Amino acid sequence: MSWDDPRPMSPHLQVYKLPITAKLSILHRGTGGALFLGLILMIAVLASAASGPESWASMHSFLSGFFGQLIIFGFTFALYYHACNGVRHLFWDIGKGLDLENARKSGVAVLIASVVLTLLTWLIAALV
Repeated sequence: MSWDDPRPMSPHLQVYKLPITAKLSILHRGTGGALFLGLILMIAVLASAASGPESWASMHSFLSGFFGQLIIFGFTFALYYHACNGVRHLFWDIGKGLDLENARKSGVAVLIASVVLTLLTWLIAALV
């Protein structure tokens, strides 16, 4: 095999389909990063609230807009997904659900729970 060989090296994402457990692992890392960025946003919100009415009005205007609501919605999903998947990992730590079938089922359950909890949170917030 030479460096100019056009064949992809294995495993390659164009050839190899990642199992759901691998995709969920990547999503777990991504939501961890999103939560960190959300923490920075939360610090900015607190700083704007402490800086006076004009600063707070500007932040409130941003967060009330479509893009701000989209960011908060994504943060809500990231929070629930990361928490639910963390519980899943706690079960793995005690040796429960480690076989492939249970890992796949629990991954789907984590996704469903995250979506349901996110939508439920936003529904309750809209009603209050």
